[in-house]
Amino acid sequence: MHFNGKNYRTVWMEKSSVFMIEQNLLPFDFRIYESANFRQTCHAIKTMIVRGAGAIGVTAGYAMAQAFVEGSNTDILKYAADAKKEIEETRPTARNLFYAVARVYNAGINNPPDAIVEAEKLAQEDVDASKRIGELGNELIIDGFGIETHCNAGWLAFTDYGTALSPVYRAAATGKKIFVYVDETRPRSQGARLTAWELKNENIPHVIIPDNAGAYLMSLGKIDMVIVGADRIAANGDVANKIGTLEKAIAAREYKIPFYVAAPTSTFDPDCISGKQIPIEERSPEEILYQTGPDQEGNMHRILVCSPDSPAMNPAFDVTPAKLITKIITEKGIINPDKNDIKKLFST
Repeated sequence: MHFNGKNYRTVWMEKSSVFMIEQNLLPFDFRIYESANFRQTCHAIKTMIVRGAGAIGVTAGYAMAQAFVEGSNTDILKYAADAKKEIEETRPTARNLFYAVARVYNAGINNPPDAIVEAEKLAQEDVDASKRIGELGNELIIDGFGIETHCNAGWLAFTDYGTALSPVYRAAATGKKIFVYVDETRPRSQGARLTAWELKNENIPHVIIPDNAGAYLMSLGKIDMVIVGADRIAANGDVANKIGTLEKAIAAREYKIPFYVAAPTSTFDPDCISGKQIPIEERSPEEILYQTGPDQEGNMHRILVCSPDSPAMNPAFDVTPAKLITKIITEKGIINPDKNDIKKLFST
């Protein structure tokens, strides 16, 4: 994607350093974060300097490659195995992370220099899959549609293009008139901060809405489809995504509005029988209790926005049952959210 006249990927590797857009500073400041070693890259994943299913996966793959570079003067196999465990502990829900780490680790075990080659291959596959999802998903969008999104599954969440927003970008590029209703996505406001920022940069008409406004807008007939991303998809079609997704799916079913999930095949977990087996990350209560933003001079401040001394609970994801999902858009085609179609997806 382009920003200020320059083409960027969300994350990339040069020599032994990993570079990424510092997403915690957006939309107020655009900076590039450099991670010089795998532990710094783990920190970037855990603190959400980089976030989003595909971007987490690619970054984790790069972290694994960094470990093979760093361990070249030690017992490299032990160093890599220890690093693998540390990387996998950063974000437990995101399937792409485990998928990428395993591929890079296996490549590096056979021949350490191949770890970087495999990590770069993963990054390009992420780009190609996202682009194809946009092309296929565009076929579901009709001129004049109102589209609701949740969280950020745009180019910031992947190496480029994104998943849920990729069809939106493609639809706009082909001349379709669309309007996007952007869920704010509390508590970290990835919709209000990131999705809205992306859409503004692409000159796509949109409005930020409170998370609890979706059902009301559906009742008014303003929403023609809902499209979201995914962090892990179970073998039966159950989908883990940012907390609040389940509510949108329930409301969409009530008002007979198509509810689509867009995700590459790397997000599917064939070993996970159903959504009940998906680990749900619990993040710090402070993400709920505090908000951060700039004052009029641009200085960033962190302020308490909740009742002092009250506790908070912060599950980062929820699971939407397959029965509430209309279709899943993948780079290999648009499928039904059931185990038979998912099996066919991996047999082609």
